[in-house]
Amino acid sequence: METRKLVMIALLIAMSAVGGFIKIPSPTGTVAFDSLPGYLAAALLGGWGGAAVGAFGHMLSAWTVAFPLSFPLHLFIAGQMAVCVTVFGYLFRKGQRVLAVIAAVLLNGVIAPAALIPILGAGFFTAMLIPLIVASAVNIVLAALLAQSNILQKAGKGLGH
Repeated sequence: METRKLVMIALLIAMSAVGGFIKIPSPTGTVAFDSLPGYLAAALLGGWGGAAVGAFGHMLSAWTVAFPLSFPLHLFIAGQMAVCVTVFGYLFRKGQRVLAVIAAVLLNGVIAPAALIPILGAGFFTAMLIPLIVASAVNIVLAALLAQSNILQKAGKGLGH
């Protein structure tokens, strides 16, 4: 893997941690903007880069609030994030951008939390459903818009690249 790509992945992971401080209130706490950089990485760098940013970014974000669902459960959620981001990146890079957004919102906002029902119960799922769908949609749509704009290429040229 080239140095530039590794640096981009590291910067996006750091942005995930920062995004974790931007919160949407919900009945069971907050939902953070830690996933936007992961989806952006998947669109720009491919699934593996996006998966790394999504998983590590989630863990950093959860760490900043002391792993409220427990460290092992957040590891599982980080794995879910890696899958959601990889699916998004695959579809996005194949030109299926609308499908990528829809699939990622459903995976991240509905299917991933539904997988936690046996552990956390249906009440947790019900309470988190709307806030997670909203946060997922905002994160994913913004990532898709940033990825297809040329603003990042312009920023790179401004840095002498």
